[in-house]
Amino acid sequence: MKGGLINLHGLKVSMSAALECQGLWKVYEMGEEKVQAVRDVSISVDAGNMVAIMGPSGCGKTTLLNMLSGIDEPSAGQVSVAGLPLFGISDDERTDLRGSQMGFIFQKFYLIEVLSAVENVEIPLLMQKMSADEARKIALEALEMVGLGDRADHRPAELSGGQQQRVAIARAFVHSPSVILCDEPTGNLDSTTSDQILELLSELNTERNVTLVVVTHDDAVADRCERIIRMSDGRVIGEEE
Repeated sequence: MKGGLINLHGLKVSMSAALECQGLWKVYEMGEEKVQAVRDVSISVDAGNMVAIMGPSGCGKTTLLNMLSGIDEPSAGQVSVAGLPLFGISDDERTDLRGSQMGFIFQKFYLIEVLSAVENVEIPLLMQKMSADEARKIALEALEMVGLGDRADHRPAELSGGQQQRVAIARAFVHSPSVILCDEPTGNLDSTTSDQILELLSELNTERNVTLVVVTHDDAVADRCERIIRMSDGRVIGEEE
């Protein structure tokens, strides 16, 4: 790989890649049968790119995203984030790496119901041992960026679906991660709100150089991306610019 290097764990990584996987497999044992959910997938996403992963239901794209995010461990292969290996390290090291270098946006917002919007957003900062005052300041700035500065003290139940997803987006980028992974980020939203969320994600990508990897069924989402990676039967079958 041009411009690559070998890290201490023997994984060849690209110096420009925010996220990279090599030879990923995920095999589930169903009784005597083995199901190959992801088969020998290798992907490299350069810093500042916005990439869509698309394919029919059951093609393995969510399983792939779970391995790229460190939620699920691969049967074989490796993932690197900002040049650092995600697997073959201790659970504490993986938690620290995910907490500092990765952000997450899901179809379900996964906000903590008893916390206000700003308290939800500042969680990644507090996990990195930032002072409460500094975390609050930065979290408020993130909410201002997504147009919710006036909703900082509202709890999730007091916000619309689109507003809750904006809070989730603010939480995903507040700690300046290397990459944000998105799983159907507009899946629970109406078309008008979806367009607003897509515009916000595009602005994060272009104006703040945030790297985004988006699993989606939605062509409108894919149209915003620089690259589309298509999957079928657990494999990458093609790419489009």
